[in-house]
Amino acid sequence: MEIKIGTKLILQVLHVLSWIIFLGLCFEAGALIVNAIMTLTLDATEIKRLWMLIDLSDLYKYGSHHYVVIMSQIIIVAVLKALMFYLIVKILYENKLDMAQPFNHAMGRFISLISYLALGIGFFSAWGMKYTKGLILEGVFMPGLDDMHFDGSDVWLFMGIILLIIAQIFKRGIEIQTENDLTI
Repeated sequence: MEIKIGTKLILQVLHVLSWIIFLGLCFEAGALIVNAIMTLTLDATEIKRLWMLIDLSDLYKYGSHHYVVIMSQIIIVAVLKALMFYLIVKILYENKLDMAQPFNHAMGRFISLISYLALGIGFFSAWGMKYTKGLILEGVFMPGLDDMHFDGSDVWLFMGIILLIIAQIFKRGIEIQTENDLTI
């Protein structure tokens, strides 16, 4: 007895997983935004109790403007990740994946947007990592880069460049498919 798993089933499973990841990323981004606003407006002594246990109290004591920069970078990375999975959920929900004609404008636009988001995540992660390392050299105690989600910036940049190349291939495929449709 042989079990065959088709593309349709795999796409359904990926759709469910994408929804779960998207909701988790939205919750993370929202919690970070709320915590940053609460820290800046209400009570700075509660900074040790940030969501995900990121202790930036030494940074806040060193300078609130540094705190704003680091939190902005953390929030931007979280929001870009959530946006990426929103696009994935959206394209799977709208059934824009046409296996009969994979080279269509919706897929080309999707891959381009995903590549720009990956590059953005990589850029802001790298910027946050360099900014954090500079603060550590100045003697500020900072949590680990993985706790602030700044690790892996090189992977995001690499993925963004690869997706840009694939987007260009899709763009050429769309041109060829459009020419073929016109000649028939």
